[in-house]
Amino acid sequence: MTDPIVNEVRKHRDEHARQFNYDLDQIFADLMRKQENSGRKLRRRKPSTTIESTSSARIG
Repeated sequence: MTDPIVNEVRKHRDEHARQFNYDLDQIFADLMRKQENSGRKLRRRKPSTTIESTSSARIG
């Protein structure tokens, strides 16, 4: 089963990535530039609660 909306999003994402030769650093920098230039006020979320260490769990 294919979803036309998912396909459209993937198409645009691929077109954007292709502009930067699929270089993740360049893609990220471009997205950050667009975000800064959008004029929108951005709210940063606090990181989610981390899972406690399982070092006390014993294996075997």
